Amino acid sequence: MDTITPEPRPAWIAGRPEQSDETLLVTHPFDGSEVATVAVPGAEQVERAVAAAASVAPEFRRSPAHVRAAALEHVSRGLAERAEELAEVITAENGKPFKWAEAEVRRAISVFRIAAEEARRFTGELQRLDTDAAGDGRLAMVRRVPRGPVLGIAPFNFPLNLVAHKVAPSLAVGAPIIIKPAPRTPLSSLILGELLAETELPEGAFSVLPLGNAETSALVADPRLPVVSFTGSGPVGWSLTEAAPRKHLVLELGGNAAAVVLGDWPDLQGAAARIATFGNYQAGQSCIAVQRVIVERSVADEFVPALLDAVRAQRTGDPYDTTVDVGPVVDEAAAERIVSWVDEAVAGGAKVLTGGKRDGASVEPTLLSDVPPDTKAWADEIFGPVLAVSIVEDADAAFAAVNDSAFGLQAGVFTRDLRLAFRASAELEVGGVIVGDVPSYRADQMPYGGVKGSGSGREGVLAAMHDLTEEKVTVFTGVEL
Repeated sequence: MDTITPEPRPAWIAGRPEQSDETLLVTHPFDGSEVATVAVPGAEQVERAVAAAASVAPEFRRSPAHVRAAALEHVSRGLAERAEELAEVITAENGKPFKWAEAEVRRAISVFRIAAEEARRFTGELQRLDTDAAGDGRLAMVRRVPRGPVLGIAPFNFPLNLVAHKVAPSLAVGAPIIIKPAPRTPLSSLILGELLAETELPEGAFSVLPLGNAETSALVADPRLPVVSFTGSGPVGWSLTEAAPRKHLVLELGGNAAAVVLGDWPDLQGAAARIATFGNYQAGQSCIAVQRVIVERSVADEFVPALLDAVRAQRTGDPYDTTVDVGPVVDEAAAERIVSWVDEAVAGGAKVLTGGKRDGASVEPTLLSDVPPDTKAWADEIFGPVLAVSIVEDADAAFAAVNDSAFGLQAGVFTRDLRLAFRASAELEVGGVIVGDVPSYRADQMPYGGVKGSGSGREGVLAAMHDLTEEKVTVFTGVEL
């Protein structure tokens, strides 16, 4: 894709495009080719963006629901009209196969559509207070109001849809938002800025600031941005709790998702195909990509060979090739780290059933067995196309293995036994349990988030709208009920 233009892509400062003295070069992870240059806003521009967000917040929170909904609908339509362009941009900056980029655009379209719908029906409730004598003649109106302007810090792995999950709920509730995209993948966010600028949103309702980590730290500490919504690595995310201890934090910090295959599951070939696909989709660079595969011994002899065949069938190569399943990881340093974790597991006694090597930033789809539980490939988030399979005796051991983790984002359980499904829902220490499928399933309207090392707070459009707001109570006295 040829996206290099003579002039850098502008940042969006309080809803207006602006160039700057400093620029950032975006390169394609597959071959290192230059994709685009981006304006990096200076300190004065960042200050204007924050000041505008703080200034417009009282006005924006009182804006009519139909105004916010119309803006969100416009963005949804604009994303649909520019879907092919956006998919090409995502593949260019991120390196994910084009078919997965197309899927990401479709999801972002839905996120803004859902947010428009929720903006129109996001309302409060009335509570009669005369349940006790002291409340005679009293009625409470409970509404949700924005906590204040939002700083949204987005990762590289879903450069459009994870930004959408921060922008759309914020605008739906009337909270200004400043988006800080990942430095490797700012282009999708900047196109989103173009669409937002076409709406009737007030000046200051949004800014898109492609900044480095040092400049972001100042934004995190700024008291005018009382809400920080962060998606990214655990060490960085948890550090925000120290950097901004009095702010409201939404932290989506990843995991090492497990897929459990129990002995009653009738379609082992289908389960193997799903697990292989969603252990390798996005080159494994998804917080809910399958990493740990936990198999009941009664079906292991049939399932593990099927999984091995399915992993080997994953096609690697140029991500613009529509037949390619697995593209590069974000850069060569990430590929080196992933392979080093595989090597560590092997040194500890693990077996490489397939894969385990890299070519530049591309890592072979890899399946390991007998991985020691204290090695990084099992215990940490590998964030690459690597699966580790373990055989256990029964469902009790399988559920214990899922919970034996510092993370708790989502888990998948392949079972048709309703009692086991309810047990999984009750016992697994995760934010989401997907019965009959991989842990990688996510519907954009459902609550999404984790426990333990996977973070705090919830995304998903309506859940995020609740997380970005707080209850405000008004009591009416002397009313007839």
